[in-house]
Amino acid sequence: MIYNLLRILLWIPLKIVMILRPKKRIFIEKRLNQNFDFLKSEKPYIWLHCSSVGEINLSDALIKKLLAERKEDILISIFTDTGYETAQNKYSKEERIKIIYFPLDCKNEIRKILKRIDLKLLILIETEIWPNLISCAKKKGKVILVNGRISDKSFGRYMKLKRILKNVLGKIDHFYMQTPLDGERIETIGADSSKVSVAGNLKFDIELQNYSEEEKNELKEIIKADGRKIFVAGSTRTGEDEVILDAFKHLKDYMLVLVPRHLDRIEKIEDLLIKRKIKFSKYSDCLEGKSEKSEVIIVDKMGVLRKFYSVCDTAFVGGTLVNIGGHSLLEPLFYRKTPIFGKYLQNVKDIADEILKRGIGFKVDSSEDIAVSIGEIDNGHVKIDEIEKFFAANQNTAQKITNEINKLV
Repeated sequence: MIYNLLRILLWIPLKIVMILRPKKRIFIEKRLNQNFDFLKSEKPYIWLHCSSVGEINLSDALIKKLLAERKEDILISIFTDTGYETAQNKYSKEERIKIIYFPLDCKNEIRKILKRIDLKLLILIETEIWPNLISCAKKKGKVILVNGRISDKSFGRYMKLKRILKNVLGKIDHFYMQTPLDGERIETIGADSSKVSVAGNLKFDIELQNYSEEEKNELKEIIKADGRKIFVAGSTRTGEDEVILDAFKHLKDYMLVLVPRHLDRIEKIEDLLIKRKIKFSKYSDCLEGKSEKSEVIIVDKMGVLRKFYSVCDTAFVGGTLVNIGGHSLLEPLFYRKTPIFGKYLQNVKDIADEILKRGIGFKVDSSEDIAVSIGEIDNGHVKIDEIEKFFAANQNTAQKITNEINKLV
């Protein structure tokens, strides 16, 4: 197989990279040197594979449905460290769920796993097309792709690999795509049209934690809001913080909470604020009571963005002012906050289109646009009833897919 031949050819340069770059070596070793003895061979399993934090979060409703309606244990594999950490935080106490790092599509490691479990079904979340995983799993059970999505960028890339992918896609029993366009694209790439369905987007089934007024007031006290309005910029990427700060200087009676997507950017954000002579505190210091009243809070802790969305007055969603493609627009909406976002929306295009159509969000190009949008929100542009209708019209995807799984397996 050409794919595995290429893997062999890439192994030598990869070894060199592992020697020269310790972080890469640790990343690879974590995934290729796992002990799978904790997997019980007599147990029937559903294997659910995710890429990162986003896929783990959107799969939550489906996982809960599977636990409630199916007898199998669930094996979750995750590609990224942050995704693995998120899965551990969510499910480490659930006896029927086992969590591993994805073994980089290494056939030998996948075979080790499949020797230990009685696999009934492999579920690929979104477009995680890994040839060895699919081929090996198909020999043991069924394979489905759920919440399938193919962006404009990915579609062009997949079309170049169409001849190779057609064989791999032929081993997948069914494709549950997000939209009709995603369905058309997977068929164009090589999926059998009789195996393609449009099931909707699991993201709408998010069941986020609701916080009491006491919890929200406590958070405001911790960050010393002192009656100021709170502007949360969530999941920001490189190049966005400057725009957010430019918008913030136009706001009155506001404090800013910056929540970077990746914590390794904290130091650079601190440098940016120091250069601009903006008084700031880190969230970790706020928790320890070491901070003073500040204009900006830098969140240097994972897993708290949603809580900040619950207390904020206005919310910006990152990965949209720079060409990343957008992070979750649904999370601020879940807390009935009107999201502000940029033009780069390829990862959330259909959701963004409906948000704009319903008038429950603002699309912006500049810091001035952000400031104007916040002004409109402050003046009452918050359509709670329309947000309620938006969620009601798009939910129950997890139940639809679980019903299909019950027929298939």
